[in-house]
Amino acid sequence: MPVPELVPPATAVPSVVRAGDQASLRGCPVVVTRPEREAAVWVSALSAHGFAPVALPLMAFGPPADMAALQACRQRLADYSAVMFVSPQAVHAFWPVAAWPVGVRCWAPGPGTARALYQLGIPENAIDQPATDAAQFDSEALWPVVRAQLRPGVRVLVVRGEQAADRVVGPAPGGAVSPQAQPSQGSGREWLARQCEQAGALVDFCVAYGRGMPVWTQQQHALAERALAQGAIWLLSSSESVGHLKQLQPVSNWAGARALATHPRIATSALAMGFAEVRMARPAMADVLSTLASWCHPQASSG
Repeated sequence: MPVPELVPPATAVPSVVRAGDQASLRGCPVVVTRPEREAAVWVSALSAHGFAPVALPLMAFGPPADMAALQACRQRLADYSAVMFVSPQAVHAFWPVAAWPVGVRCWAPGPGTARALYQLGIPENAIDQPATDAAQFDSEALWPVVRAQLRPGVRVLVVRGEQAADRVVGPAPGGAVSPQAQPSQGSGREWLARQCEQAGALVDFCVAYGRGMPVWTQQQHALAERALAQGAIWLLSSSESVGHLKQLQPVSNWAGARALATHPRIATSALAMGFAEVRMARPAMADVLSTLASWCHPQASSG
């Protein structure tokens, strides 16, 4: 299955954001809350399509508690029939890999993860991911694509992060992550692991990185308040990040705030937090651009 580009070329503007409409979108503020590596790409793309984005990452990453265990996972890759990477961060944290074993499939819950694998040298025909027109990009959408690979005795490795609940992840003396995260498994990958086990497969988990709430500067806190005052649309890409936002801005008033969520679970979390209006879009760039355009400038999607 082809690995799609994340950022459409500047000349390939979706029909809902026509060249003549971009000037009207310049005043539409958008807050990108994805992790720093991804946020930079999204800010660039949104700017190219006429929006006024700023980056306020709600997730930070660091090394795992047990680097020796991670290295052991890298060395045992040939023992598995398939390796699922839960996110682009899982891919980047798992590398470097000396040589990917022939015949070992790579599972990706969405195009961002598939693209990260492809960019690191995994052939497209070795990557399994949901169909490009899938309603969602998640473990549930991946399952129909990969279930035919499973039979009793097949081994699957799930590469994931570990979470520090109610804590922060940021620089500490000596370059360590402080405090050390504790292992946690998200519901999507747990569900997929159960499906694999019910099919007779053996499932192992490999922790490749630590994740948690970032440490914001005073400037970032001020930027969040300014975005709220301007009626910015917050792009939310994980329920965990919604929880971080609530902790980072505990006294902010979200009664008039707007959010665009990329999954129903995220939308539910945003509404529970107090966002006044939450809309949905698939996490694909084109879908996000289309929804933002119709929200910021309804005339852009008509005519």
